[in-house]
Amino acid sequence: MLRRSERSWLAVVPFLLAVASLPASCKREPTKPLAPPAQPPDEFVAPRQAMIDGLRAQGVEDERVLEVMSRVPRHAFVPPDQQPLAYFDFPLPIGEDQTISAPYIVAFMTWKLDPRPTDVVLEIGTGSGYQAAVLSPLVKHVYTIEIVESLGRSADERLKRLGYPNVSVRVGDGYQGWPEHAPFDKIIVTCAPKQPPQPLVEQLKEGGVMVIPYGETWNQNLHILRKRGGKVEEQSVLPVRFVPMTGEAQHR
Repeated sequence: MLRRSERSWLAVVPFLLAVASLPASCKREPTKPLAPPAQPPDEFVAPRQAMIDGLRAQGVEDERVLEVMSRVPRHAFVPPDQQPLAYFDFPLPIGEDQTISAPYIVAFMTWKLDPRPTDVVLEIGTGSGYQAAVLSPLVKHVYTIEIVESLGRSADERLKRLGYPNVSVRVGDGYQGWPEHAPFDKIIVTCAPKQPPQPLVEQLKEGGVMVIPYGETWNQNLHILRKRGGKVEEQSVLPVRFVPMTGEAQHR
């Protein structure tokens, strides 16, 4: 014969078994904060980091530039069929016989431009907008000019969509610069004239820096120009090959 205490325990067992069989949603659990919605995985995180490691290995020393480039989605600035190649260190076609520069060239030119948070920068040759996107977090404002209308329009839309509000895009001939917003603290040119356009030199602020490739198609060098005392000091730093500057630059 069962004792009273044993009979009481057996009476509770069915209730415990019933509770254990309830769906998890019916059981009371300790209160804890809800986790944020899961974000879709960024398949380009590892390639982007590999790109940054490669830039360091090639001697790029400006950590501000590397940090920004580790966040800018280069794959969003190339056509869909080129996206798997976006973080390899070579230029890629973006349409209209134009290219996006290799990551090393973008990093090197940005580094040598020495962008500062108070700088107003002029870029000649918007392309798909990648160089402007890299400059955007580093400076006060970027004014960028693209002579190919379809590229300029799509770059403007892309930069706005991706969240670069301090970039202004203009479709036109970059040879004459953007006098309405001159003088500029820094000027960066991503296409190659035969010689630095005089209007750009004039629109460079005293103490300012211009990074520009120029020369013949098969004999170009990247130059750093500094304006001091109204005169321009020039340094050749790297052999390069850029698409030629078109428009007025060709006629001169």
